[in-house]
Amino acid sequence: MPVKFQTHQLTLPDEAAGLRLDQALASSLPQYSRARLQRWIRSGAVKVAGQPARPRDAVAGGEIVEVRAEFEADHSVQAEALPLDIVHADRSLIVINKPAGLVVHPGAGNREHTLQNALLAYDPALATVPRAGLVHRLDKDTSGLLVVARTPEVHTKLVAAMQARQIGREYLALCVGTLTGGGTIDEPIGRHRTQRTRMAVRRDGRPAVTRYRIAERFAAHTLLQVELETGRTHQIRVHLVHIGHPVVGDPAYGGRHRTARGASVALAGALRSFGRQALHAQRLTLQHPRSGRTLQIEAPLPADFQALLQLLRAT
Repeated sequence: MPVKFQTHQLTLPDEAAGLRLDQALASSLPQYSRARLQRWIRSGAVKVAGQPARPRDAVAGGEIVEVRAEFEADHSVQAEALPLDIVHADRSLIVINKPAGLVVHPGAGNREHTLQNALLAYDPALATVPRAGLVHRLDKDTSGLLVVARTPEVHTKLVAAMQARQIGREYLALCVGTLTGGGTIDEPIGRHRTQRTRMAVRRDGRPAVTRYRIAERFAAHTLLQVELETGRTHQIRVHLVHIGHPVVGDPAYGGRHRTARGASVALAGALRSFGRQALHAQRLTLQHPRSGRTLQIEAPLPADFQALLQLLRAT
């Protein structure tokens, strides 16, 4: 398969000062893995102010960088025939309805049985596309829609559209407690200072904006329609716990089981046994990168989420 190339020219932001070059590029070009960027730097495909560099070189911010992206087939992730719920597919992109429990990218302890493994089996040509075409991600136990680009060019366009907030992502989230109205949470998010697998609202974090409105109220819970303006790790989960209404079933951010007085035994048991965060990526809206037409795609709630809502309505 011939190697494809694409050139990126960018200016490193001032806030990258002090980072390694590979770290700064991974932040500025999130569509590429850090390992791939390191390979390009070492091969001389990355020039800083016209000169070759090393991955560990510190940056000052403001440098002009040229990256000659080489899209050779990446065989570090193996294809694996797994079932996929494909809700849209054309020659440019695929939209997947991801079930809860499926990891998106391989990582430490998860080299197999991921969505990326499944995508490579569905379309082997995705081996030449960064991250097998995945433009964004969902947490393992969040269900719903993900968009996948089928060529490097489409991947670059969709990543740019995501960064420019031109792709709409709407979620349904069942949270603990009763809210009186919708609102906007505009709070920066960064890595938790002591628990490194978690995120937290931090004054020195990256900007993050979440908008929400009430879809349905229950005695001790609220179903929210949530729209992301930014895409930080765990954003909805972190923002909702920040305002005192964690997502039901969230093991990391305190979605404790709360039942209203008079709740049925069935509801109390369902809340205790709901083994994941009650969060579903319901709607995806984007401009098609080739035709320009607007795509709006929806995914129904999974059965476990629907069953929990039915019990809440009966209380």
